[in-house]
Amino acid sequence: MFNLSGSEIVVILLLALIVLGPEKLPEAIRRFGRVYGELRRMSRGFQSEFKNAFDEPARELRETAEMTRQAVRQVIDPAVPDFRTQSAKAASDQSSTPDVTPDVTSDVTPDVTPENPSTPAPSSDEPTP
Repeated sequence: MFNLSGSEIVVILLLALIVLGPEKLPEAIRRFGRVYGELRRMSRGFQSEFKNAFDEPARELRETAEMTRQAVRQVIDPAVPDFRTQSAKAASDQSSTPDVTPDVTSDVTPDVTPENPSTPAPSSDEPTP
């Protein structure tokens, strides 16, 4: 709680010995121990009360969420067939259907011949007359 190391405790005890004296020091340490124990008990009691106060609403919230989840499943499950069955059927339908996609990998260039074969075709940079 106080995060004191051993050397810090020794220094505090020596100061208490000097201030209180050897006659009063044992009684002061006992009193400090009792007060410290009482503080710890009060702290634990407060923590448990705090935890209990928040556990009940959290538990109710979890129960409500679970009931909502179950209600949604009851509504959705009969309305939507099993996804795996649908995807397997779609895959089998796709494999039985012939592939009719056109082959677009071939390089097709239009046949353009100039009107006069002795003159080269105009480049794309030059305007055409």
